[in-house]
Amino acid sequence: MTGKVYLIGAGPGDPELMTLRAVRMLKDADVVVFDRLVSDEIMAMCPEGAEQIAVGKCPKNHLVPQERINEILHEQARMGRKVARLKGGDPMIFGRGSEEAAYLMALGVEVEYAPGITAAQGASCSTGVPLTHRGLATGVQYVTGHRQADKVLDLDWKRLADPDTTLVVYMGVANIGQIAVGLMTEGLSARTPVMAISRATSAQEERMVSTLGRVAQDCREAGLKPPTLFVIGKVVSLYAANPQDLAVEAVSANG
Repeated sequence: MTGKVYLIGAGPGDPELMTLRAVRMLKDADVVVFDRLVSDEIMAMCPEGAEQIAVGKCPKNHLVPQERINEILHEQARMGRKVARLKGGDPMIFGRGSEEAAYLMALGVEVEYAPGITAAQGASCSTGVPLTHRGLATGVQYVTGHRQADKVLDLDWKRLADPDTTLVVYMGVANIGQIAVGLMTEGLSARTPVMAISRATSAQEERMVSTLGRVAQDCREAGLKPPTLFVIGKVVSLYAANPQDLAVEAVSANG
């Protein structure tokens, strides 16, 4: 008897941002396999009696390797259980959901998806900074700010250094200095506004407004920790009181 796996996007943290489909799938689960970034409030929504298996990863500290996560999902489904694979954000955006799905489907396990509001969308709504805006940004690009096993961050800097689009960097705290240099080397102005949002949409949310030329230093001084998202581009000027004089500030979500 084979069960099924629900690949569920839990969103950026606020349980009210989960979709109805995600909640339904979670409530239907016999076992919940969850990531580190899934909030306590969302975990409290798990069905009573459902087994909970933590498989979260920290930077440079993957207690449960991805290969083992794949095996756990398969083992649980093979027992005939409904498995909720609960991921922060959206499982198909830097969430490795497609890798897990491919592994499971190759072994004959049924997979269903529930998309989630990704961190960029959550941060945009939380801060009021749009990802696109007429006259400021005609598009948006998402990139991850780190590589597996500390490999060199070899991004297409020329393509990313587009002053007419918004660049969103996930998981970029450790490499934000390198990212800033790469963008400025390809012509993006050092005065380009940047916003860093830590723990977007949660009660612990913090925001820091800076510029491309100062963001690495300001991030260190502010002590921002993962998970932190960076929004780079002219749209950030809509957050500041004076777009021509972007002062560095750190404010709480309730401030």
